[in-house]
Amino acid sequence: MRPTIRSTALTNGLVRHATAMLGRLRFSENTFLALIAVGVGIVAGLANYAFRHTIKLIHWLVIEQGQAYWQISFEHWSTARLWSVFFPLTGGLLLIPFWLFFGQDLRSGFADFLQRVNLRGAKIHGRTIFTRGLASAITLGTGGSAGQEGPIAQIGGAIGSYWGQLFKMSGHRLKLLVACGVAGGIAATFNAPIAGVFFAHEIVLISSFELTSFTSIVIASGIATVVSRALLGDHPELLAPAYGSFQPVELLGYLALGLLVGMLAAAFISIHFRIKDRFTDLKLHPLIKPAVGGGLVGLMGIVCPQIFGNGYAFIERTLHGDGTLMLLAGLVVIKALATSITLGSGMPGGLFAPSLFIGATTGGAFGKVFQKLLPDMVNATGPYALVGMGAFLAAATHAPMTAIFMLFELTGSYELIIPIMLACVVGTAVARRLKADSLDTVELTRAGIDLEAGKERNIMKSLLVGDVMKKDPQAIPESMTLRQFNQFLATTRHTHFPLVNSQGELTGILSAQDFLGVVFERDLFDLVVVKDLATLEVITVHMEDNLDQAMRKIGYRDIERLPVVDRETGRKLLGIISRRDMVSAYNRALMTRTLEEEQNG
Repeated sequence: MRPTIRSTALTNGLVRHATAMLGRLRFSENTFLALIAVGVGIVAGLANYAFRHTIKLIHWLVIEQGQAYWQISFEHWSTARLWSVFFPLTGGLLLIPFWLFFGQDLRSGFADFLQRVNLRGAKIHGRTIFTRGLASAITLGTGGSAGQEGPIAQIGGAIGSYWGQLFKMSGHRLKLLVACGVAGGIAATFNAPIAGVFFAHEIVLISSFELTSFTSIVIASGIATVVSRALLGDHPELLAPAYGSFQPVELLGYLALGLLVGMLAAAFISIHFRIKDRFTDLKLHPLIKPAVGGGLVGLMGIVCPQIFGNGYAFIERTLHGDGTLMLLAGLVVIKALATSITLGSGMPGGLFAPSLFIGATTGGAFGKVFQKLLPDMVNATGPYALVGMGAFLAAATHAPMTAIFMLFELTGSYELIIPIMLACVVGTAVARRLKADSLDTVELTRAGIDLEAGKERNIMKSLLVGDVMKKDPQAIPESMTLRQFNQFLATTRHTHFPLVNSQGELTGILSAQDFLGVVFERDLFDLVVVKDLATLEVITVHMEDNLDQAMRKIGYRDIERLPVVDRETGRKLLGIISRRDMVSAYNRALMTRTLEEEQNG
């Protein structure tokens, strides 16, 4: 305990001195954030370097040494390749200690990360930098079909959050620093600073663009790229050849490719979460499931070893036009299944690289078919693999700008920018039409969370009318005379009253404003009943509705109270809910959630 206390005290002391020095220099808030973004970018670039070398080390220990021991060749078939089933299986077994001691970190996938950033104060435990980073490196290094971009984005985000918490930041500024770390991690991975910026804005911040945040994210992304280039060299993770110009008629092919990719991306999203649900329902001990998933991926890898790991090596070959039509078409399906099994079984990793792989093989196969149809027009299939890669990524993540700029930075030329833009936009539109959620938001939608709605609406969506409404409401019989109603008003503080018939069914609603029109017509007090003045078309809610739905209904007509009726008949009065009730429930929920965030942070 003493070393920990001393190190914490030393860190806090350094932070206090640094803050005091910056205060004396009288930096503006934006300048201060920009300076911290520089530090976040440097550490994110270093973390990417460490993460990649950890993956390489595990790959050397498990796969390369295993290949040498069993004399396995991934290029030529031999019975020795049967032993390769043990590579991902070993990864599943190595993850058992992580699930035992750091299960919460591994369960916190990218969807939970997005929720923490956008709705739960952006406080991410610094421990996840090491636990989730090492666990993901085991998955990738032993051949699990996953990507490194999701983990490095979370690692970068945790770095940004840690820096922000050191300087006692909260709210929007902490969220901004998380986005800086994410941008730095992605930029360092692909040597693509612009793609890193748009990844942070489109996927993490859900397109909430602000000039001040944009500046800090650009700085972090650029600095991380500089660090990565200094340590790893100035070359991207994926190296695409230089492509020449395309024929105008090929735009029809790229348009068709965008349509195909959009449909496949929607299908992949559905299949991925179905397989994940099957593993969740599987009646096995949770510690065994990663080993089962690893074993299944290993069996698939015996036939198609290209699916092992992130698949970047085979993607590059596809971008050069390699691979037969049958192989590429088969890998589209097998890679999708292998990825879903890997991640669904509990082996941590990302979906970014598998999306690139599926898109590249889809585009490569499509290009070969198109080339056979128009041999004089289509000279190479590599460009279709590249465009398919970006279009599938855009469609699966609903982030076309990230895909467009990443592909532009990979190729470094404008020749294919029009086909890339066309296919990405078309693919995203088709995927959104067929599947409202992206790969990153399905689990959030299942939990009733809409990140685009913001924190306030999500709290309102989490509260049900039945838990907030007043039961046994103060209703009045529809046959009550105006004189009786006038006397009744003196005994209540409410201004809106539901009307019921003799069976207790809702028949209308009366407001004090409706009564003011006849209050001076004393001759009518004994002749007119309240139903004659009431609104008979009543806006109602059900107990199962959430407060966001109820508040919207109140806002449409600017009314104060809503009757709550049963769903079966829509007439039986169960309770009543007011604007004040909803605001009070929201404030209580907000306070509770804030306290939980402080405790968990």
